[in-house]
Amino acid sequence: MAEHFRRTAIRPELVLCSSAVRARQTLAPIAAAMDLEERTEIESGLYGAPAEQLLARLRTVEDRVTSVLLIGHNPGLQDLALDLAGEDREVRTRLREKFPTAALAEVISDSAVWPDLSPRTAHVASLTVPRELPG
Repeated sequence: MAEHFRRTAIRPELVLCSSAVRARQTLAPIAAAMDLEERTEIESGLYGAPAEQLLARLRTVEDRVTSVLLIGHNPGLQDLALDLAGEDREVRTRLREKFPTAALAEVISDSAVWPDLSPRTAHVASLTVPRELPG
């Protein structure tokens, strides 16, 4: 997944990461590949958080921040992605099937401010699963 971040234009301005060891292990190679350490916040409140709590946390992000990478846990992340997936049946089906470790759901919001992030203002633009990436 770190190589995927290197190859693409994904450059989060802020990283919110669960304090769990496994979440920080997921973050480490990505952060190293993109020099994200200064823009990373490790938060114990993300550990095991349900979708509603994750959405509430995202709504508190400062408006000057235009992109966030959220690293957490299922089922919360999967449920949040499903909540924000919009009406795209293909994406919703893929999200329901499985949201494996290190999967990346890219969510785009039509809103210019984080407090307005909701299923009405956002959609999942892409879903990247590690096993589908080139070796």
